[in-house]
Amino acid sequence: MLEEFDLPKEIVDREVKKMTMISPTNKEVQIGQTLKDHEYIGMVRREVLDDFLRKRASENGAQLINGLFLGMQLPQKKGESYVLTYNDYNSTEGASRNGEKKTLEVDVVIGADGANSRVAKDIGAGDYAYAIAFQERMRIPDDKMEYYKDRAEMYVGEDVSPDFYAWVFPKCDHVAVGTGTVIDKKGIQKYQQGIRDRAAPRIAGGEVLRVEAHPIPEHPRPWRVKDRAALIGDAAGYVTKCSGEGIYFAAKSGRMCAERIVTNSEKGTRMIDEYDLKEYIREWDAKYGATYLVLDLLQKVFYTTDAQRESFVELCEEEYVQTVTFDSYLYKTVQGNNPIGDLKLGWKTLTSLWKNSNKKPDEMRTLV
Repeated sequence: MLEEFDLPKEIVDREVKKMTMISPTNKEVQIGQTLKDHEYIGMVRREVLDDFLRKRASENGAQLINGLFLGMQLPQKKGESYVLTYNDYNSTEGASRNGEKKTLEVDVVIGADGANSRVAKDIGAGDYAYAIAFQERMRIPDDKMEYYKDRAEMYVGEDVSPDFYAWVFPKCDHVAVGTGTVIDKKGIQKYQQGIRDRAAPRIAGGEVLRVEAHPIPEHPRPWRVKDRAALIGDAAGYVTKCSGEGIYFAAKSGRMCAERIVTNSEKGTRMIDEYDLKEYIREWDAKYGATYLVLDLLQKVFYTTDAQRESFVELCEEEYVQTVTFDSYLYKTVQGNNPIGDLKLGWKTLTSLWKNSNKKPDEMRTLV
């Protein structure tokens, strides 16, 4: 993403080159040795990334409005404008807390307004299943922070999430400790306490700086285009299973949609229509549809029971798995073009699942 979107490395808090996978019994598998010298997973804070992108957009001619989008009036006949209603917080006339209600007429609407998208609601895009992600940003003692300087941790287990994973991710001067779930949203506090307990030896003495919670889409919406309105990013449901990552896909879908508008409108000289925007959807599905299907399958296979999660962590010891996993994550397309490697991995997966499903679980290990 840094290269593709010309982002400065200064916005990256940590360059993660080590990933520790931790099973339900606290078996630890270290992955990352297959990374090349220049490869890493960039850890950023959204407030830093978003601020940079917003300022760059302004420098390139975008008109920024600090406001709250309230809804829109759809065109009643061909060629009519969309009328957006919003509270403008930059207005000098209205109260700064409540803003001043204003309207804006536009030809095209791109809904980039997140999982609870009001644009999606207004165009009748349909609902989708979603997860709740909850995390605490925590400042931990320096000696413990040193351990996380280039390392991220992923924990799996019924105690930290019934269908996802929990994490400790390093940021600039603190760590983000969190978890997520689709099937038991009301139990999110219980699972957050679970990751706090599991990671306790490594985050002991931590001070909570900030608490965050966000909905995360589990699959694309039934409809992502209507007339001259289109959805991108979380509003469209572009978040991958297994990893729960959506930042790159939000940026990529925004660019693909914008490029299609520029091309099909002949740089703004003709009005586009629904067919033009659906070209962006077709291009997106052709490029990333397989990725979403594969990751959905993997989540169903490995994130259901603790026995399956033990197998998942075991398989992460395989160098081939690490190569495929990191390459798929870093470059956003499903890797694995080695038929022999895929066959061996398939056999090891089946034997590991059978073994762990038919034996007494190992004793709980203690993290050092």
